[in-house]
Amino acid sequence: MNSKVNAIIISEADNVAVAIEPINKGDIVCYLDKKDNPIEITSLDDIKIYHKIAIVDINQDEPVVKYGEHIGFATRDIKIGEHIHDHNIEGRREDLESIE
Repeated sequence: MNSKVNAIIISEADNVAVAIEPINKGDIVCYLDKKDNPIEITSLDDIKIYHKIAIVDINQDEPVVKYGEHIGFATRDIKIGEHIHDHNIEGRREDLESIE
């Protein structure tokens, strides 16, 4: 690993990382997995500090997961390395009674 850590994941269930400094399009995004192994991806967008970036491909209508919780649903397919914000996710009320 040649990159310094510039993003974090909160839970191993997350499909997004949070930028802990501004990240430019084309920069390497580096975060640590649950075993403190560095993971590197390339940013496809400029990412503001504390904004989210996809760490896996997320299909349209799939949940966006941060803190191990659904924070919204993808309104379109989101590629690994893309900025995640209100332009590509939406909140939806979930039927939590049916989740086991």
